[in-house]
Amino acid sequence: MADPAGLRLGPLLRYVDWETKDHATVWVETDRACTAEVIGADGSHGSGPTFAIAGHHYALVTVHGLTPGTTTPYEVLLDGARVWPLTDSPFPPSTITTPPESSTGVTVSFGSCRWAAAPAGEHDPVGPDALDTLAARLAADPSAPRPDVLLLLGDQVYADETSQATRAWLAERRDLDEPPGAEVTNYEEYTRLYDESWLDPEVRWLLSTVPSCMIFDDHDLIDDWNTSAAWLAEMRTLPWWQERVVSGLMSYWVYQHLGNLPPAELTADELFVAVTSAADGTAALREFAVRADDDPLSARWSYRRDFGRTRLLMVDTRAARVLEEQQRAMLDPNEARWLRDQALDGMPGAAGAATVAEGETAPGPYDHLLIGTSLPWLLPPLIHDTESWNAALCRGERGARWARFGERLRRGADLEHWAAFPRSFDELTALVAEVGTGDHAPATICVLSGDVHHAYVAEPDWRGAGDPDARVYQLTCSPVHNSIPRMIQLGFHFGWSRLGRRLGHVLARHGRTGRPPVHWSRSGGPWFGNQLMTLMLYGRSARLRLEQARAGQSTARDADARSDARLLTVDERELTTVVTRPPRV
Repeated sequence: MADPAGLRLGPLLRYVDWETKDHATVWVETDRACTAEVIGADGSHGSGPTFAIAGHHYALVTVHGLTPGTTTPYEVLLDGARVWPLTDSPFPPSTITTPPESSTGVTVSFGSCRWAAAPAGEHDPVGPDALDTLAARLAADPSAPRPDVLLLLGDQVYADETSQATRAWLAERRDLDEPPGAEVTNYEEYTRLYDESWLDPEVRWLLSTVPSCMIFDDHDLIDDWNTSAAWLAEMRTLPWWQERVVSGLMSYWVYQHLGNLPPAELTADELFVAVTSAADGTAALREFAVRADDDPLSARWSYRRDFGRTRLLMVDTRAARVLEEQQRAMLDPNEARWLRDQALDGMPGAAGAATVAEGETAPGPYDHLLIGTSLPWLLPPLIHDTESWNAALCRGERGARWARFGERLRRGADLEHWAAFPRSFDELTALVAEVGTGDHAPATICVLSGDVHHAYVAEPDWRGAGDPDARVYQLTCSPVHNSIPRMIQLGFHFGWSRLGRRLGHVLARHGRTGRPPVHWSRSGGPWFGNQLMTLMLYGRSARLRLEQARAGQSTARDADARSDARLLTVDERELTTVVTRPPRV
């Protein structure tokens, strides 16, 4: 008689519908093929068979019959046997919360860059994990306000910076003296990273009860992934690279991307249907990943979510790049068109928008636009000018010798944000201004980013060309659980300074880059530490809070420092004040 099926990883509460407000998806990994079932205390229910990838078994269960405006405890059953909540769990029941029928707001927490936390009782060299600390706070008071959604903006796992425990595990499988050493190489090794990160008890419970949206950044596959055409050509000569990137895209699709999408999109997705209907979906998924790496136009990782009157556009800034120096772009033409179409969807004058009689004020389709991009749009000015100068050098603005120097500098200093793709920077800036101008404009447009291991708030102005009607912000929050050397901290401070700006102007003149179409200034930060930002969006008002995970009475080296950590508010501010504006004449 076969052993009963077990829960290997999860459950993760992923998609909660904000339109009908009556269904959600729950992701699980099991230790063998079985039927996964989710049962809510209110009678809501969903079930489905697992699908197989490379010897692992998964299910994404759609739970139907939820009641709007309720919080429902749920259980997970495998082949009819309850496997969640865990026996003797110290945490409250996992729940699915649906928005009320007349929902007017949403609370969004976000951050990026998370090394797996050290096991309880072990010293954590980078301090308390912000996700662990958030989980502990919510578990201690289940009735306390919690985010409606958690946005994880890249580097959910580190394929190229493995922990001591993972390195020991890898050493039992292969010789770490052979390239790529202690970095992961294949699908099985990627699954180890997700086990290490998501089996953390606090994070496991948090992800089971707070919906999440995810997008990758470079460390999910490798540092500086797709930084340049020369980088990619060099990587493709390495014997281990093909398996590394294909396995990375396969694991990302399974562990992160599937849960981002609504059930209606999944049922129409040819790959999802092929993988879930096959006895073993490995070949279909591998074929997709090989094609996605070879031709980025064949796959779209970006996606849209609407939370009532708040629109979220999560943008892939890694796999969708155009790397040829003379055509360099953060987003390929299809991806750039998708971003524009989604931002303008429903706007007066846009295709498919309702016709508005002359003289009427046309409200837009949303009150707040969130653009989730792992890489910041607005960097400290010196860093922006350095990246745009470097891009000019690499495309030959100052000759072949400077171009070779520029490529070495680009890789050595990680010069690959929006500023390093000047045309894309200008296009995003223009799109923000277009969307944010007019009677249809949202109250706020917030670009949400991570990557740079510190947090800050920046506000642009359009240099006398007329600012948009919307309030526009760059909100950067990183890391959730990582570190940054003191010298780099000082560099970020200097990047915002007056002297730093002047130095940036010198570089811009040398590179003949001209000035960017906007000027921006820092209105908050930089803040360093393990942290999360939270946006509270209600009607046309917006409030921002930054919290950092701090050790309590115990020291960072005490065994109980993890359980003693607290989230402390280090900044809170209004992003917009609600005013009634007369129609434009």
